[in-house]
Amino acid sequence: MIHDPNRIYVFDTTLRDGEQVPGCQLTTSEKVEIAKELELLGVDVIEAGFPISSPGDFESVVQISKAVNNPIVCALTRANQKDIDAAVQSLQYAKHPRIHTGIGSSDMHIKYKFNSTRQDILQRGVDAVKYAKKYVEDIEFYAEDAGRADNAFLAQMIEAVIAAGATVVNIPDTNGYCLPHQYGAKIKYLMDNVQNIDKAIISVHCHNDLGLATANSLAGIVNGARQVECTINGIGERAGNTSLEEIVMVLKTHQSLGKHTHINTKRFYDLSAKVSSMMHMPVQPNKAIVGKNAFAHSSGIHQDGFLKHRENYEIINPEDIGLDQSEIILTARSGRHALKHHLERLGYLAEKINLDEIYERFLAVADRKKEIKDDDLLLLMGADTKSNYKDGVTIKLLQVMCGDPLIPTSIVKLDMKDGIHEATSSGNGPVDATIKAINKIIEKEVIIKDFHIDAIHGGSDDVSKVNMRIIYNDKNYTGYGFSSDIVQASANAYLDAVNKFI
Repeated sequence: MIHDPNRIYVFDTTLRDGEQVPGCQLTTSEKVEIAKELELLGVDVIEAGFPISSPGDFESVVQISKAVNNPIVCALTRANQKDIDAAVQSLQYAKHPRIHTGIGSSDMHIKYKFNSTRQDILQRGVDAVKYAKKYVEDIEFYAEDAGRADNAFLAQMIEAVIAAGATVVNIPDTNGYCLPHQYGAKIKYLMDNVQNIDKAIISVHCHNDLGLATANSLAGIVNGARQVECTINGIGERAGNTSLEEIVMVLKTHQSLGKHTHINTKRFYDLSAKVSSMMHMPVQPNKAIVGKNAFAHSSGIHQDGFLKHRENYEIINPEDIGLDQSEIILTARSGRHALKHHLERLGYLAEKINLDEIYERFLAVADRKKEIKDDDLLLLMGADTKSNYKDGVTIKLLQVMCGDPLIPTSIVKLDMKDGIHEATSSGNGPVDATIKAINKIIEKEVIIKDFHIDAIHGGSDDVSKVNMRIIYNDKNYTGYGFSSDIVQASANAYLDAVNKFI
């Protein structure tokens, strides 16, 4: 397995350790679906399950072995022949099988879990590796609770299991106990004191009980570990495991470490969402890398700095993890720069609008709402076209006459750069008549392509929202209008679109 000395192998245990979370159990078909996605992501090892634990886990290992081609498929066992026999049978279709066997290494586990002695536990570990090696070449040994194990005994155990045939040795911080410098020192101790350590890969498997799983895994890598065991979204027992996306992006961002993986990071965001949905495990908004706020900027100072130069406030390009772009969240703390950014995104050119006046109205709305959405901005712009544009066209008068047997007729006065202009026109309805009257004044050949009217709340006195798309000189322009009067809302929407080119 060792080729590139700077490559870090990614061992994903989402389908084994991650699935141990209460309420996160998956069916075999769901596990296969995620396993295929993990293969596309580029993980090196998929821990598919614990075959002896249940018929469902056994079948999942079988089906995942059939479904994937490139990753190593790994089955977990305890250090006994019955577990190993089940693992061997479940891996019969795996193109690259691995058995992951092991036993406790801390005095705490030796005494209170196994009621045994160091020597007996050591022998049981060696025997398990030797037995598994008869059937599968690639054997990973885990020294459970290595984070609290005596380093000298741990080194003795690791040296013995490598001599017995282990190709990978897993040094788990099973309870998330270690501090990063302690865990890094433990890995370095093994590198320096296990004579045959060059015959195997050291793997790190850290839990997040103190929020240090990613930091501890990184400390292990810096001190010589070549494989990292992790899960999508950091799911796992108790507080979870090392987050796959976090450790990979740490290595990608800090290239000075000289370590890399073969992970296609652009698949992170979608896979995170899939795992979250299938396991009914929401991703917290402030979760690093894949949380919905990870690339969202709310502070006005941050927004201004970000818009001037992304790297002022982002060390990761959102496209690298599969997001189209970062998000500028409009709140009462947002500044003019952020408002201008969103208005331009909605088609309002900065040189045409009265940004200062719009910003004052924006703050009045933002003080009443926690977050300003696109509809709020469109309402803001569509409800007061008069003061939005520097040299725009605004309605001075709109008077409509209609009703049986009258022909709908509209009288319109527009305030334009060169003065007030008036026109009268009739049409199929009051809106049609109003648009025709406006066209008489502006003297432009405009085609209305789409025209939608929606009620915001419902009721006869509701505010109408009009969305209109027009074509002028083969270019599309969209306008929005809001009013309790449908004709007024339509006229506002039309002029909102017209003001973008006139």
